[in-house]
Amino acid sequence: MIVTGLLIPAAIAFSYALGSVPTGLWLGLKLRRIDIREHGSRNIGATNTMRVLGKKLGILTLAVDVLKGWLPVVVALWLNVWDYLPILCGLAAILGHTFSLFLWFRGGKGVATSTGVFLGLAPMPTVVAAVVFGVVVGATRMVSAGSIAAAAALSATVFLFPATMPVRLVTLLVAVLVILKHRANVRRILKGEENRI
Repeated sequence: MIVTGLLIPAAIAFSYALGSVPTGLWLGLKLRRIDIREHGSRNIGATNTMRVLGKKLGILTLAVDVLKGWLPVVVALWLNVWDYLPILCGLAAILGHTFSLFLWFRGGKGVATSTGVFLGLAPMPTVVAAVVFGVVVGATRMVSAGSIAAAAALSATVFLFPATMPVRLVTLLVAVLVILKHRANVRRILKGEENRI
């Protein structure tokens, strides 16, 4: 019982710390001596990393950021010590990415890390959301529009596939967080000033 009591906060803290890793920023500083926060959209996510550092490092950033969300959920499911632990670990990873421990609680928009989390918690809705993302980005050439559409699609489709109510509620919460983090993008889209790929 004591071990389980310690394991739960430890797993949540680990998830937050892992989510906090600013992948694109650290890759830029280490490999190119470039602070991506000073270039492009100034965001630390995969899209700006790709713009500033190139396709290879952008794809690597995307993969690591997805893994940051997926791994805590899978480990929590494997531990099987509390039904709500996978959800809390997933949330902690997303909050780590958006409010990073290493960046004075600033961070990215959480799309890639959320994708990893929901691949673990709700795989089929996440696949549908990924397809929506691809279609919207293909049509508009705007990653922000794809991200917003994918968040909305995920929050809708999670009610069409088997999932627990806590997972559904967390999905809605994260979708709102992702959309709020894109509010500046929404303003630029409405003005016709959003960056395209």
